[in-house]
Amino acid sequence: MKLLESSRFEALNAALCFDSGDSKIVGRIESYSCKMTGNDKQLYKRFNAEQGVTPNDLQALSPPQSGLGLSPCQSYYSRSISGDEEGPLCDTISRRTLFYLIATLNAAFQPDYDFSDAKSHEFSKEPSMQWVMNTVDSNLSATVGEQYRSLRANVWSAIQDEISLADCDIYSYNPDLTSDPFSEDGCLWSFNYFFYNKKMKRIVFFSCRAINSIYLMDSGVGSDFTMDEDDDTY
Repeated sequence: MKLLESSRFEALNAALCFDSGDSKIVGRIESYSCKMTGNDKQLYKRFNAEQGVTPNDLQALSPPQSGLGLSPCQSYYSRSISGDEEGPLCDTISRRTLFYLIATLNAAFQPDYDFSDAKSHEFSKEPSMQWVMNTVDSNLSATVGEQYRSLRANVWSAIQDEISLADCDIYSYNPDLTSDPFSEDGCLWSFNYFFYNKKMKRIVFFSCRAINSIYLMDSGVGSDFTMDEDDDTY
């Protein structure tokens, strides 16, 4: 996955760092090309071989966590991936698309984390763009209020111009606590959204976390959550 440079996203990423007093917010938006390099192609072949599946196999996704208790997942009857028995399944994802999501995570969080062993059930397909916008806006507005509301229009406008949201499938990464890079003590909430435009062969990754300020002071690791302009990780 190749990171696509965007001065607009870089400016937004600097603005998506907030300190509300009670918590510190670190957010970032990045654009990645899905056009495979030679190394990507080798990793993709290994990805399929290690899982013992073919590229055309579909994998089951988990229901979107943001909708638990509010709306049923978009289920339908289909044949079980592991056998012939029919039953209700939530959304599925192709092996290729799953590889793109995992490769995006690896590119975004390298070298600190390796997501190569991530499974399809750690991802969800979001029911709508409005659903995602409501979740993002609700989290950020509740935490930093006007600071985010003054930035909101620019955030969604930049994502729209980069990826054409109407043509996107939107996925989220919802791992268990041992796999989540944001599961450290003091994390109040986090989200990881992928806006995937198949026609453009591009993914926009929107990631954000809120860290308890008291935890940062007590642990003395506050500097770990700042975004240094010279830090290539961001």
